[in-house]
Amino acid sequence: MQSFTPKFVTTMREGYNFSLYKADAIAGLTVAIVALPLSMALAIASGASPDKGLVTAVIAGFLISIFGGSRVQVGGPTGAFVVVVFNVIALHGYDGLLIATFMAGLILIAAGLFKIGRLIKFIPHPVVTGFTAGIAVIIATSQVKDFLGLSLENVPAEFLPKWQAYFGAISSVHIMTLLVGLGALAVIVALRKFAPKLPGFLIAIMLASVVVALLQLPVETIGTRFPDMPSGLPMPSLPVLSWAKIVELLPSAFTIAFLAGIEALLSAVVADGMAGTRHRSNQELIGQGIANLGSVAFGGLPATGAIARTATNIKAGARTPVAGMMHALFLLLFILFGSDLMAYVPMAALAAILFMVAWGMSEFDRFVALLRMPNSDRAVLLLTFGLTILVDLTVAIGVGVTLASLLFMARMSETVQLEDGKSLDRDPELDGEDLDQRDDLPEDVEVFRISGPVFFGVAGELLDAMRKIGRTPKVVILRMRLVPMLDASGVTMIEEFIEQARVSGARIILSGVQSQPREMLTRIGLPGNQSGISFETDYPAALQLAKQLTKSAES
Repeated sequence: MQSFTPKFVTTMREGYNFSLYKADAIAGLTVAIVALPLSMALAIASGASPDKGLVTAVIAGFLISIFGGSRVQVGGPTGAFVVVVFNVIALHGYDGLLIATFMAGLILIAAGLFKIGRLIKFIPHPVVTGFTAGIAVIIATSQVKDFLGLSLENVPAEFLPKWQAYFGAISSVHIMTLLVGLGALAVIVALRKFAPKLPGFLIAIMLASVVVALLQLPVETIGTRFPDMPSGLPMPSLPVLSWAKIVELLPSAFTIAFLAGIEALLSAVVADGMAGTRHRSNQELIGQGIANLGSVAFGGLPATGAIARTATNIKAGARTPVAGMMHALFLLLFILFGSDLMAYVPMAALAAILFMVAWGMSEFDRFVALLRMPNSDRAVLLLTFGLTILVDLTVAIGVGVTLASLLFMARMSETVQLEDGKSLDRDPELDGEDLDQRDDLPEDVEVFRISGPVFFGVAGELLDAMRKIGRTPKVVILRMRLVPMLDASGVTMIEEFIEQARVSGARIILSGVQSQPREMLTRIGLPGNQSGISFETDYPAALQLAKQLTKSAES
């Protein structure tokens, strides 16, 4: 039952002291400062009032930390939900969103109990990058009206009609609103470049609010758009369920659950890489499900693990789930004693924040890198991206995964080789490989052999093997003679493995790399001028180089 034990329970059993609490409290306050403007901005972008985002960050953020399977995960509303939430509210009202989120919470709990968390690794990188970039474009598009101060009564929900409406109203640009938005955007960009440790989002909206209030600028603020916004936490209640509503909202519930599950587990993987921890994927899904049920009880939005806030939490020194709980408590204090200040925040400043959120979500560098991959990966990426923007997120994910699976099967049929026993016996490298691979291996050298194609379904196995050895070698030999092909996810895995080893101070030697994998690796600049990476024609040559490197390190 270890896999179903929340990390909070594990850390408490290990012993918790004031030193840990101090580190967690500082990290929690740091994350709360980042989460405050983000939670409001994401709620507004989703078609809800800003208080809904704060309530979600408090309730779901606390529950994700106490029931989740990661030590340092921070949860709350995220950009991935904006499109789905906006559409559900537009079609079914806010009550419909609560019902869909309630069902999504139950689906996540069931997924965790049935140990579906490990299946997330079968979602290909081009699909994830495609729909994430598509969501980023939609979020940025949704903020054009507030950023420019356009006079538009009704903005179409569809992407192309929305831009037609924007161009039709371009003559109504409000110069003062545009200047406030540009000023907030400039502050965020400047702080990221020259003072990245400062909370750029919070500083930008504070400066924008002060300027607008002191100069009494005629720009729209949270207070003018949401004059009746409640303060404090609402009394808990559950949505009224009916069979007709359940059937009608079930597809939306599955979409919310899918997005919550994949983003939470991706965030947990990122956290493991940064903090050197190991999350429990199925317990994380259960924690996400409980958190979404709790968010619904207080009228909040869907929630999941937030990669940016989790990374901030780790960089700020978080040690245990208490940091995420403290982040929620600090936000609660703001709701109780400072929510009246929200009324002064200009909508253009929040639009500037969401532009930066969209840019971060787009993963532009990874998107461009995937465009350099073979036509099959590029087709999956662009199709998922286009369908997300122009059709529907659910359709985009379904089509993307289906197409990736079909292309994978086609690639596998081309790489299957049938050899008889005699030909294997005559292979001088393969003959005694399993028997003597580790013979004559220096103490500070580790060797791995990859056999078969490295694709999106097995891309994480090598990283797991690296973690299991329990020590950091000086040299790692990666035998790739039996790898006939790499896809985009396989290249990403090799790149992450090399980076992880390099951060640990290990040299990497790749031996026997075939033509297709080598071509794929050269597309990301390997070996290039990167220190600590070498290519050798075969294993004996790699072993000889490893011995030389260990001897030179000792001397």
